Amino acid sequence: MAIKVKNNVHWIGKVDWELRRFHGDELSTHHGSTYNSYLIKEEKTVLIDTVWAPFSQEFMRELPKEIALKKIDAVIINHAEVDHSGALYDLMRHIPGVPVYCTPNGVKSLQGHYHQDWNFHPVRTGDTLDIGNGKKLVFVEAAMLHWPDTMFTYLTGDNILFSNDAFGQHLATDRLFADLVDPAILQEEEIKYFANILAPWSRQIDAKLKELMQLNLPIEMICTSHGACWRKDIDQVIAKYAAWANAYQENRVTIAYDSMWGGTRAMAEAIARGIRLADNTVEIAVHSLAKSDKNDVMTDIFRSKALLLGSPSHNKCVLASVGATLEELRGLAFKGKKAAAFGCYGWSGEAQVRLTALLKEVGFEVVDEGIKGLWAPDGSALDACVEYGKAFAKKIGKGGA
Repeated sequence: MAIKVKNNVHWIGKVDWELRRFHGDELSTHHGSTYNSYLIKEEKTVLIDTVWAPFSQEFMRELPKEIALKKIDAVIINHAEVDHSGALYDLMRHIPGVPVYCTPNGVKSLQGHYHQDWNFHPVRTGDTLDIGNGKKLVFVEAAMLHWPDTMFTYLTGDNILFSNDAFGQHLATDRLFADLVDPAILQEEEIKYFANILAPWSRQIDAKLKELMQLNLPIEMICTSHGACWRKDIDQVIAKYAAWANAYQENRVTIAYDSMWGGTRAMAEAIARGIRLADNTVEIAVHSLAKSDKNDVMTDIFRSKALLLGSPSHNKCVLASVGATLEELRGLAFKGKKAAAFGCYGWSGEAQVRLTALLKEVGFEVVDEGIKGLWAPDGSALDACVEYGKAFAKKIGKGGA
């Protein structure tokens, strides 16, 4: 079912209420998602993006109800990843000669996915497509937001920015606009999306936002590729991304650990008590890495000014969940965060030394050598952890965004 966006622009995407994992099994989507596709009917009819491949047949069944396929004059693919271009192969079988507008990298990516030589029209920033009735589409390259091929498309007259993955959320909703969605869920999914997908490219995001502002395009609406679209407080939406792209942190500490027999868990909880005693304003998130959703953990770390990472020593290494967390952090490349290591050991205590080195390696500022405990922590050992928490709180300082 088409939903009117504005004037002659309609949403014709797919709401995926069932989705719980994305990017293979890499990303949790607790609230589902949408695959947003848009149809513009001016003197020329233009389709912007499609839907994920599993919904291609449904898309091809519904699209002709809105427009005869032969009347589509152009297809815009802002990003070739298959959750956006998945129905393109089936669509182009019906309209093989219709031009497909994308970046030069988009051509390579689409050819790599579908092995077809469609009527590609590569575009660069500032290129335009006249669609009649005094309106144009303006193309803006947005490389690494979050793939090399990504671009934005801007519709003059209606002043809509079709932003693809930027400004989106994995959120299933049939209420097209963000101001109609539960704000608590919206905000949770918005920052989770940035932290787990876009954060590695923060430098490029910051530069692109500045470039976008310099283009002086009046933006009255942002139509995303996932989740709800924005029609209010556009300046605040963009400002939020600018803040997230610049070593973002709140007055928050994340304590993440794995534990074999409970000793490292007890240490984590005692350290948390110490932090609280030293600073009653800081927010503290404590996660068992064996049990918590990894993307929720990453979101908390992204929001935090500091991370305490704990593991017992096992086979001269850290536990697998802790190692995986460090590898995830390496890729996400969060900036401006402090850290330290902790954990129990029974023999020689390699894990804490290893953790300290790895935290430095993946980009954290390690404030001290951390704390480790021999065997199961007794009362005095836990008291030491409380004192360590107090000292750690002082080293990272008070305050945050």
